[in-house]
Amino acid sequence: MDWSSVGGLLLALGGIFLGQILEGGHLSSILQPTAFLIVFAGTIGAVLLQTRIESFLQGMRMLRWVFTPPKQDDQKLAEAIALWSTVSRREGLLHLEAHMNDSRDPFIKKGLRLLVDGITPAKLQEILAIDIATYENQHRQGLRIWESAGGYSPTVGILGAVLGLIHVMENLSDPARLGGGIAVAFVATIYGVGLANLFFLPVANKLKALLAIQINTREMLADCLSGIAAGDNLRLIQERAESYFEKKP
Repeated sequence: MDWSSVGGLLLALGGIFLGQILEGGHLSSILQPTAFLIVFAGTIGAVLLQTRIESFLQGMRMLRWVFTPPKQDDQKLAEAIALWSTVSRREGLLHLEAHMNDSRDPFIKKGLRLLVDGITPAKLQEILAIDIATYENQHRQGLRIWESAGGYSPTVGILGAVLGLIHVMENLSDPARLGGGIAVAFVATIYGVGLANLFFLPVANKLKALLAIQINTREMLADCLSGIAAGDNLRLIQERAESYFEKKP
């Protein structure tokens, strides 16, 4: 669990609700289901209009990364690479088949299979580069739905406010209801701006950072596997792997 994401979301919502209470307002004033429905449904509708359903579903699946990021143990991965290199030099590439069958990562499994098949280093690098590009493009299309939602949400919020004001204008004959009606109308703007800046855009930026880590790991694996195929010594391969890992402060 990524507690920074959970804590950030709770802090943002808590600050808004607490601020409303300290100003003497009521939470019921900003909890308006109709305004939320207009903003949320309008935003999702606009995103669906511009996005293929496959990309939309991919983006929804990626949302879990924000709170439970993909696990990655750099030390364990470095040890695995060292083991593959040692096995290939001492026993031959064919003996990597057992490690290929044990792996649960499709990218690692594919890379080891190419090694076992005796693919040349240059061709192995080329094939894995295509795989990385396809993976990156697929996931970037998914995370763009959150960027798009962050762009549409404030505008839809303004539309909701205008619809609320139209309703207020229709009831000008009852001055006692004007103040409350106007307040409710502007809640749609709060939802539009709030969802964009407190959820949609932060989610998009967090997913960009997490995807960059995934791409970096795959590029490192492709580089190291290519080195194994070329018969590079273990120390050189380890140096390659370490150059990709994030340096801890």
